Amino acid sequence: MAKHSGKLENIKGLTFNGGFIVGQSEKLRRIFQLIEMVAKTEATVLVEGETGTGKELVANAIHYKSLRSKNPFYRVNCAAISETLLGSEFFGHLKGSFTGAWEDKKGVFELANTGSLLLDEIGNLSLLGQAKLLRVLQEREVAPVGGTKPIKIDVRVIVTTNIFLGDAIKKREFREDLFYRLKVFSLTMPPLREIKEDVPIIAEYFMKKYAQKYKKNISGFSKEAIDCLSQYDWPGNVRELTNIVERAVVMEDLDIIQLPHLPAELFSAKGRDHPAEEGFNLKSRLKLLERQLIVKSLNKAHWKKKAACELLGIDQRNLNYFLKKHHITDPITRLSKRGPKIA
Repeated sequence: MAKHSGKLENIKGLTFNGGFIVGQSEKLRRIFQLIEMVAKTEATVLVEGETGTGKELVANAIHYKSLRSKNPFYRVNCAAISETLLGSEFFGHLKGSFTGAWEDKKGVFELANTGSLLLDEIGNLSLLGQAKLLRVLQEREVAPVGGTKPIKIDVRVIVTTNIFLGDAIKKREFREDLFYRLKVFSLTMPPLREIKEDVPIIAEYFMKKYAQKYKKNISGFSKEAIDCLSQYDWPGNVRELTNIVERAVVMEDLDIIQLPHLPAELFSAKGRDHPAEEGFNLKSRLKLLERQLIVKSLNKAHWKKKAACELLGIDQRNLNYFLKKHHITDPITRLSKRGPKIA
């Protein structure tokens, strides 16, 4: 899953105005169908899933594929709202209604009027906040703090949670009546460990994104590196994958991301040593060193083969042999194969 603000062609996933969700597994394709279906309605949507699975992107997709797409879209992090400021944040306040209220302020429900409102991590909203939210959803009006005249609102509500609300209801930490009010339509984002077939294409997307950001001529992953990424269970989901790919791009000096530039936790999870620490046999180490020397020499010579040959102390025929052996191509050829740029 990935957010993107520019134009990109041939994306394997769901595209929408302002972004896309990358993936082509059966589970994600079903999610895409549900998004297309519910976006055309006015139904309140509950999006469940572990942290880092792309719930906020789903909310974005629902809004931008709806008839409200040109109207406001606001997001509120429910976990960050204090009890004392909850009323002001949700419904706004009038000047002088409490200490520090120096001017009138609109709440998010009024700001999102005619559009959509994302209530992120709804499971962290206090019981008081839940009661106030239920009233708004029932009556479709808000009254700012310090005011008495209600304001009618027309807002499509989308909520996300990484907490299983059924358990929260049993613990009396979440209102059952609010749960059923929110769960008009629900969908669950799968964790990355359940859609491992999507790992290579998600990793490739972020590799291209960060290669451009850091001005690196990286065109892909070695087979060993992509196999390693695909075998890991990803407790942090796509967010963790994003961070690991960015780190690998920053560290890689060659045109292919190699196994040693992946972090140790990917190997320790499978009971393996990191390649930088394990006993690579001599042939493997010499092959990696040979490739590194050739690419560094070419970079230093600005990819002029004659100059690179002088640095390496070999003739051009031998250089061509090594380029073919290690699948090394010049930056212009790699960029032409990578297709459209990612903004």
